[in-house]
Amino acid sequence: MSVVIGIIIGILMLMFLVTAHEFGHFIAARRNGVEVEEFGICFPPRAVAWRKVGGKWRRLKKSEWKNPPGKGTVISLNLLPIGGFCQMKGESDADTEKGSFGAAGFWQKTKILFAGVAMNWLVAIVILTVLAWVGMPHFIEGQFKMEGDTKTVVDTPVSIGEVINNSPADKGGLKKGDIVKQLRAPGENNIETIDVLSTEDLLSFNKRHAGEYVYISYERNNEQMMSEIKLNDANEEYQLGASISGSAKYVSSWSAPIVGVATTAQITGETFKGVGMLLYNLCSGIIQQVNPNQEVRESGAAAIKSAGDSVSGPVGIVGILFPAFAASGLSNLAFLVALISISLACMNVLPIPALDGGRWLLIAIYRARKKKLTKATEEKIVGRAFMVILALAAIVTIIDIMRLF
Repeated sequence: MSVVIGIIIGILMLMFLVTAHEFGHFIAARRNGVEVEEFGICFPPRAVAWRKVGGKWRRLKKSEWKNPPGKGTVISLNLLPIGGFCQMKGESDADTEKGSFGAAGFWQKTKILFAGVAMNWLVAIVILTVLAWVGMPHFIEGQFKMEGDTKTVVDTPVSIGEVINNSPADKGGLKKGDIVKQLRAPGENNIETIDVLSTEDLLSFNKRHAGEYVYISYERNNEQMMSEIKLNDANEEYQLGASISGSAKYVSSWSAPIVGVATTAQITGETFKGVGMLLYNLCSGIIQQVNPNQEVRESGAAAIKSAGDSVSGPVGIVGILFPAFAASGLSNLAFLVALISISLACMNVLPIPALDGGRWLLIAIYRARKKKLTKATEEKIVGRAFMVILALAAIVTIIDIMRLF
């Protein structure tokens, strides 16, 4: 039942984020003199619609849908729960009719196209600001927090999971279930003692003291114990050699809005970095597949697999991520919504013609060349890009379904 609830929550949250994105376009279009013919929640077929008639909002009869009375935007509620849309008048750059998108100036088009992206970032900032007030989960290494105005609240103590054979943790006598309490590095120039409140405390300590002897204080069956362990060097696959678990939240007061903005910027940077790494792995992996050396081809196959593993589509998000995060608590679920909102913003900035950033770039290139972007040319370029996106979405969906089952 919890999985079903998680899936329902996932569908509703994705609808909310896409609708918020389209609402950004709606607001920007209206403010810049572009008429919005219809603003739809979900996708057709239509269920119900409203429009201003005689200065008052009125629900339209089904017989009025094709030629609705009144003036202004039709607000519709539709049946397919896959987002929303903002249908503007004359959406081609070549349109010249007054009130159309095409007739707007370049700066006005820029604001309209990127308003959806801005709305997704704004949603993330609001969510992360609220989380900073009530308790921000820790999900990324080096996650931003304002020193002096942040206190750490432990939800689950940091504990040792699976221990790798012959690893520093194994040699030091650590076992699954040990609760890590304190870390100490006794070196002459870098003496450091910290209380372990979060997994980040342990991971960052291990990186700072890679290759050194350290003391780990831990609790096992209510008994306090200590082990001296020599961590692996920084260039090794791991320093300690054990999985760890535990959760803590960072609570801020006056700095919560700063944390919200800074964390959004931090996740945005990590997202673009991840996209760059994905493209690098994919391209290098494909190139390596034509190499006659067997080891190089195997390395390329691993790179392609890594690229595939780092991508998830709507099926994976709704069917896997949301049920898992919903089960782990409201704050973790809210963090996931903020994360996806940022991902939507970053995706739409990319220079792909079917997306907002790509459409803007296409208009900008033709304007810089002082050539007219005809409707036929724009539809051809955008249509082909859209077909590529659909093909990639189909591949990702297949991968997600394989993961799900």
